[in-house]
Amino acid sequence: MLALCSRVARHRVPPSPRPLLSGFSPPPRPPARPSPVRSASPPRAPWQGEGCSLPALACPHWAPAERHPARAPSLQMLRVGRICSRSSTRAVSSFLVGPRHLIGHESPHFLGSKCCWTNRTGAIGFLNTKLNIGSYGPCLSTLTETILVQAHDPSLLALEIENAIDQQRFDDAWRAYEKHIHMDGVPRKSVLSKLITGFAETCDAHWLNQSYNVVNHAFEEKSKLLEKEPLIFLSLALARSSLPNLSINVVRKLIKMEAYPPVAAWSAIVAHMCQTATGAFLAADMVMEIGYLFQNNRVDPRKKSNRPLLLMKPNSLTFNIILTASLLFGTTKKAEQLLELMPRIGLKPDVSSLIVMARIYEQNGHRDEIQKLRRHVNEACGLSESELRQFYDCLLSCHLKFGDLDSAVDMILDMLKKGKNTKRSLEAAKAVLEAVENNKIYLPYEKTKPVNSGSSNKSVCTDSQMLNYISFFKDKSFARLELDARELLKLLSDKLQEQVGLVKSEYGILYPTETMYAKLVKAFLEANKISALASFLVKASKEDSPVSVESSFVVQVINACISLGWLEQAHDLLDEMRFSGIRVGSTIYSSLLKAYCKEGHHEDDIAALLKDAQQAGIQLDPSCYEDLIQSRAHHNNTTGALNLFKELKSLNILKAGQNEFEMLVQGCNNNGAALTTKLVEEVRSGHPVNHAIHDWNNVIHFFCKKRLMHDAHKALGKMKALGHTPNAQTFHSLVTGYAAVGGKYVEVTDLWGEMKVLATSSSMNFDQELLDSLLYCFVRGGFFLRAMEVIEMMEKGKMFIDKYKYKSLWLKYHRTLYKGKAPKVQTEAQLKRREAALHFKRWIGLT
Repeated sequence: MLALCSRVARHRVPPSPRPLLSGFSPPPRPPARPSPVRSASPPRAPWQGEGCSLPALACPHWAPAERHPARAPSLQMLRVGRICSRSSTRAVSSFLVGPRHLIGHESPHFLGSKCCWTNRTGAIGFLNTKLNIGSYGPCLSTLTETILVQAHDPSLLALEIENAIDQQRFDDAWRAYEKHIHMDGVPRKSVLSKLITGFAETCDAHWLNQSYNVVNHAFEEKSKLLEKEPLIFLSLALARSSLPNLSINVVRKLIKMEAYPPVAAWSAIVAHMCQTATGAFLAADMVMEIGYLFQNNRVDPRKKSNRPLLLMKPNSLTFNIILTASLLFGTTKKAEQLLELMPRIGLKPDVSSLIVMARIYEQNGHRDEIQKLRRHVNEACGLSESELRQFYDCLLSCHLKFGDLDSAVDMILDMLKKGKNTKRSLEAAKAVLEAVENNKIYLPYEKTKPVNSGSSNKSVCTDSQMLNYISFFKDKSFARLELDARELLKLLSDKLQEQVGLVKSEYGILYPTETMYAKLVKAFLEANKISALASFLVKASKEDSPVSVESSFVVQVINACISLGWLEQAHDLLDEMRFSGIRVGSTIYSSLLKAYCKEGHHEDDIAALLKDAQQAGIQLDPSCYEDLIQSRAHHNNTTGALNLFKELKSLNILKAGQNEFEMLVQGCNNNGAALTTKLVEEVRSGHPVNHAIHDWNNVIHFFCKKRLMHDAHKALGKMKALGHTPNAQTFHSLVTGYAAVGGKYVEVTDLWGEMKVLATSSSMNFDQELLDSLLYCFVRGGFFLRAMEVIEMMEKGKMFIDKYKYKSLWLKYHRTLYKGKAPKVQTEAQLKRREAALHFKRWIGLT
């Protein structure tokens, strides 16, 4: 529908003497102009506006009154004109009809006509007229037309938008906004800001999307009408409502407008985004985009014009939030790229950043980097117990990954030794305190209750809470947003601490967990290092000082080996304990003998074990003798069975006391079965680890970091020749290395081919970071066939793709690609490349 401007009303045909509608009186007819002087161009009719572009119809019956004065009283004029509105880009069309005898009874000049006019708020009305003009010329026949009439009063519509927002009538506000867009374009700045913030305050997904659409439309039409504070408020609301893709786009628009948001504001937006995996992935991209502006001292801090830009520079709080979220959701490759970005923008890591860095290096398998951090961690002040626990957990995990069992053993024994000494000091302090209390001498100390900050239990910015733009606007320094960001960082850190499983703490003392022991024992057994394992278990038992022999590490490990069917390893460990002079209880001998009897083909091992038990003075329980007698009888060894029966008769253990003995053994096993259970679970659930892959990945990563891609490719070939299969981390280092060198996107396509072959022949997994890096390289290099293959794989795996990023990449490097018509002659390969590029263009929403 087309809107008619108010100028139409001033030049329409005089109305009938009878009133058309109640409350409506047409304006008086303007006075007739004098006849102008004849010139080369025909004179402009009085009804024609200045913006009229259509000439009079070429019909002799419709000539102006000046040229046919005799026909002027009876015919007057019938014209079709185009009158433009005040905006030069919008025009309205209408029919201006003259003589009443040419208009039927459906005319608005009669009371019986169907007519609807507009009210003062800009309502739309329709005017149905039937023009009988067939007798006045062959050029037009009988025509029935619907005419749109709309009052041109945008100020009333703007007032209606504001009132509807104040009264929370959002549907009415949206309809009024659409009318304003059709009538006069984007509303003025104050109305637009109120509309954006009013929709954002609802925290409703529908109205948040509508608010984003308003911003998107205004950004394309008149970006100067957008203000910084409402856009920051909208981005925060989108991030809180789990719409991170829209939230990051609003921040990108702010940067394009050069309305730079302060770091205190957008760090809170990032903190809310990082509560989800998709948001953490996008937040890492956003920090890299913003950090690129400050690399290598590009922004001169001495210029006053750069102060707003410098206020946007990311700080350590922002990096800690994103690094912690990346660790939590597994995007550690991007996290390492952020670590490399920090020194380039002149940012030094704080104390808490050291722990996050260590965890990132551990996930990516960079043990040397963790070793470098160890000195800084030991010298740092203010580290909490949980942070130290996380660091040593990372270091132990790296030792296990690389198969460095000696370093892991040294760390565990050092923990046990320090824990033992600390326990002695605590016991001595307790004894002194008890002595002082017994003598009725009270020291001047005050018992303090644990302070509960409540930050972990307090609901921080829940989605159900309504945002308030007024309080947001009053906080000019965004101090409240910075506080929210710190609280959200603490929530992320608490979640990250739950993943620590190798080190525990008791009263500030660090100890290895049963999971750590299980992983270490499993690594020793897989490497067939029984002597080294026995030596470690002996030393650990001495340092840990178990309550009973049955609950020691040695007994638990041997029990686990028996449960897993590793009888040979269990027997070897038992021999090592005996050679070391450590006495083991009868439970282990009984369990191992019963396991031998159950398998039925270990006669020599049974005889040797019985002999060792007799030499050690171990008294077996009657149930073990019964199993041995049955096993001898089964193998037709009646002499041996008879001797065992006689030995059983000579024992002083009564049948009545057998149940009590078994209950005692069961109780000992239950008290010390934690390590046994963990070891059994670890062996059954875990897979063999190829430690050489981590070494080769480190070598390739080093070459890629130094931009020595030829050496990195040779290292990849050597790795394959030795029988080691590359994984996702290997290819990610190579892809990012080729992308950093620049221009070597053909090599990336070759890597993609190798990856597809490996995916079909082995269990290689493509993660989101690797596929996103590949897609970036293919789009940047113009390989859209390969890009669509990656997109198909990511969509099949339900991975998030940032279309805004790739749309910007297309517009920057391939804006004019395949814009014209297709050539008549082209090969099949050229046709496929063209179709793939157009398909990608449609995918990003440009066609």
